[in-house]
Amino acid sequence: MNKEKIMKRGLLVIGLVVICSLFVFAIKVKNNNGKTNIDGKIESINFAGEATPLHDSEVAERLDREMITNRNYHSSTTLILKRANRAFPVIEPILKEYGVPDDFKYLAVAESALANAVSSAGARGYWQFMTATAKEKGLIVNTYVDERYHLVKSTQAACKYLLEAKENFGTWTLAAASYNAGMAGIQGQLTRQEVESYYDLLLNEETSRYVFRILALKEIMQNPTKYNFNFPQEELYPILKTKTIQATEDIDDLVIFAKNNGINYKILKTHNPWLRDKMLKVYDGQEFLIEIPTEGYNK
Repeated sequence: MNKEKIMKRGLLVIGLVVICSLFVFAIKVKNNNGKTNIDGKIESINFAGEATPLHDSEVAERLDREMITNRNYHSSTTLILKRANRAFPVIEPILKEYGVPDDFKYLAVAESALANAVSSAGARGYWQFMTATAKEKGLIVNTYVDERYHLVKSTQAACKYLLEAKENFGTWTLAAASYNAGMAGIQGQLTRQEVESYYDLLLNEETSRYVFRILALKEIMQNPTKYNFNFPQEELYPILKTKTIQATEDIDDLVIFAKNNGINYKILKTHNPWLRDKMLKVYDGQEFLIEIPTEGYNK
């Protein structure tokens, strides 16, 4: 074998070593919230800056369950990732304004998959408010208007709840758990079981899985390509430009209102799902901003 062939083979070996090293480094991806090892197992993760005690085998297995579940809900997770491109730019600045950690946007994902869902118990909207809690937090719920379906206003209401819960419990993790089980429910279990952490509580299955589902969604949504969710930007659902019309008096027919503003009734309700009737009744002291899309529907 001549010197030239030996040199080429040596360079080939060096190249393969470099590629393998880069591959191993890529697998050991870190982000500012979680860390995985070479096998893809999550070594550390936190919720709102509060560490999840993965040294506890029971805790680690609960997270693993939710990771496996959400990684394999491919159609659901795909829709969530596409919707997040539209919803998160609305939710994130409101969380920041209220001083609520950004991780709570994943709570909205866990609650509704970022859609105006309706639960079997009657909770509604992205943040899944029951009627009484919605009104308590300042949302209007009546025959004509249901602001649980208003993303901005329901996010503001959720922030009010979460700040109150954080004040009561002292941690964001317990505040998140209380969003599922109620403040009284969580406090009762903390007292009964004589512990201070969500991760030490024995809870019903739904609440026991709740924070772990949020953590799993956070991990997958922050690192979608690592979990084989690969979408070009143009496949994500865009934010459509709109103009707003202030309504300070009744609108007798929303079909005619929509037509007068260059759209149809379907598009009006799509962009203003909080409008719950064919007319809008505006009571004294109320005013509403109706969004009219200016793009996305014209030929």
